[in-house]
Amino acid sequence: MGMRRLSVVVAGGGTAGHIEPALALADAVRRVRPDAQITALGTERGLENRLVPARGYPLELIPPVPMPRKPNADLLKLPLKVRESVHQTRDVLDKVGAQVVVGFGGYVSLPAYLAARGRVPIVVHEANARAGLANKVGAKLAARVLAATPDSGLPGAQAIGIPLRESITRLDRWKLRMQARQHFGLHPHAPTILVFGGSQGAQTLNTAFSGAAQALGRAGIGVLHAHGPKNSVAIQQVMGAPIYRTVPYLEKMDLAYAAADLVVCRSGAMTVAEVSAVGLPAVFVPLPHGNGEQALNAQPVVSAGGARLVADAELTPQRVIDEIIPMALDAQRLQMMSQATMGSGHREADQVLARIVMEVAGQ
Repeated sequence: MGMRRLSVVVAGGGTAGHIEPALALADAVRRVRPDAQITALGTERGLENRLVPARGYPLELIPPVPMPRKPNADLLKLPLKVRESVHQTRDVLDKVGAQVVVGFGGYVSLPAYLAARGRVPIVVHEANARAGLANKVGAKLAARVLAATPDSGLPGAQAIGIPLRESITRLDRWKLRMQARQHFGLHPHAPTILVFGGSQGAQTLNTAFSGAAQALGRAGIGVLHAHGPKNSVAIQQVMGAPIYRTVPYLEKMDLAYAAADLVVCRSGAMTVAEVSAVGLPAVFVPLPHGNGEQALNAQPVVSAGGARLVADAELTPQRVIDEIIPMALDAQRLQMMSQATMGSGHREADQVLARIVMEVAGQ
């Protein structure tokens, strides 16, 4: 008798930080088992509705579960909304003959964990430096618990980094550099800074860099700046200086990384992992709200010497002029930072997780 067809259900909806690792895992499983059936769970309001079908995976929608801030009695009572969501998720698991459920946190994961409990083995992956509520619940029910970093706060978690898509893990920045700069219309040889603030853009980065645009031009530095679809930035180009290119959104992230010598960006877990995997020196400007996890995400790379941390309130045009311009012009320092950041893991995480998931599925 042949092997049973492998059926994997991934739950990682809501933000790109949950969806991207789920899709990177899906791709890695497919490379080893092209016949595998991989199903993604999502809700109708999440970003997964755009990202999952674009990568060629079926998406099954379940009702969203509002997450209480603390694991209190409400969670144990499983209000009607949760029961309904768990019930529909069970139907999906039965329909696809799920052999393993892999959750990445967020509001799609909780019903997936509760639906799979006692029926289908669970694997949990936590990308953030601090685990969220859904994964704290999932970790208690899981066959294997994995995390991006050693101190995620999930008991018994094995640190493997974050699964990233192959266009990132296999990226050769030097080889693609000329093509990438041509693609964005950038100067072919000038030191180039990539600036972006997550999918929505970041006002602090926009203000600081547009305010320093002329100084950057006079210093001979090219800039590729994604300002976010809802924002706009006014830039005064300096005659004869390398171009300062503004775009609302970066469709081709691999090319953006290849075009740059230095990146200035937020430090969401996914961003830190990608920037490290491609060996790009960074200045991380953590989001000032939340429980400080963005600063925690950046810490390992900063400690290794691959990045600098600048507080949101301190990133001004003057700070760009005093600190970031000299950094961008110091090729030797950038090379040392690049080597330091490459060593911080993530390049193999997709393959490691795929092996574990197949093992748990009994394959």
